[in-house]
Amino acid sequence: MGSFIGHVIPGTLFLLIGLWHSWCSLVRFVSNPKSFRMRVWNPVPGKFKHLELYIIVVGGFIDLCVELLVATHLKIIVNGSLNPSHLNNFEHSGMLLMFFIFGVIALVSEKTSIFPLPEGALCFIASTAFTAEYLLFYFHSTTHIGLEGYYHFILVTLIGLCVVSTALGALILTSFPIDLCSGISIMLQGLWFYQTAFTLYGPMMPEGCELKPGNEISCVSNEAAVRGSILANALLFTHVLIVLAATAGAYVYLVRRFRHRSVSLTTLQEDL
Repeated sequence: MGSFIGHVIPGTLFLLIGLWHSWCSLVRFVSNPKSFRMRVWNPVPGKFKHLELYIIVVGGFIDLCVELLVATHLKIIVNGSLNPSHLNNFEHSGMLLMFFIFGVIALVSEKTSIFPLPEGALCFIASTAFTAEYLLFYFHSTTHIGLEGYYHFILVTLIGLCVVSTALGALILTSFPIDLCSGISIMLQGLWFYQTAFTLYGPMMPEGCELKPGNEISCVSNEAAVRGSILANALLFTHVLIVLAATAGAYVYLVRRFRHRSVSLTTLQEDL
C-alpha cells in the first residue's frame, strides 16, 4: 500500500461500503424505528440484492492479487523463504484475505442452506476482519515515523472505531446509533485512505516535506513535521464535519420523505 494507487483502491472500497451502510441504516430506522435491526451488510433492491457482498469479495480479491502478485513481481519465495523486500505486501495480503473470507462466508450464508448464520455472527466475523486490519497497521513491519507515522496513527484509530462498532453491533442488534456509527467509521476510514494517498503520495504534500526514493517521507525540520501533523488534524476534523453534516442532511431528507408517505397513506385510508 506504500503508493498512491495502493491507498486509493482500498479507500474506494471502504468509502463505497460505508456510504451504502450509513444510507441503509438511516432508511431502515426512519421507515420503521420499532423493528430496527443491525445489519452487517445491506441488500440492494432489484436483481442485484447481494451487490455489496460481491463488491467486498471481488474488490478484496483484486486488491489481494495486486499486493501478493503484482507488487512482488511474482517473487514471493526467495532462497526458500518469503521475500524480505516485500514483507509489507504479504501483511496487506493477509488483511485483504480476511475481508475476502468475510464476503465469501456472508454470501454462502445468504445464498445457500449450508450454514446459515445469524446477523450477530456475521457482525463478529466482520469485526474479526477489522481486528486483523487493526493489528496489521499497529504491528507493521514497515516502521512508520514522523509525518507518515502520524497519518497511520489516525488510520489505526479509525480502524479501531470499526472494530468496536461492529463488535457492539453483534451484542446489541437493535441499536441504531451503533449501526450508524459502524457505517460512519467505515466511511471515514475510506476517506482517510484517500487523504493519505493525496498527502503522502500526491499533490498535497505539506511544505517542507517530500517523498524520497523507497517511499520514505522526510521533512527538512521538526517544525515542518509538526506543521504537517497540525494540517492532518485539520483535515481529519474536516472529514468528520462533512460526514456528520451529510448524515444529518440525509436523515432530515428521509424523515420528510417518509412523513409525506405516511400522510398520503393516512389520507388514502380515510377516503376509502
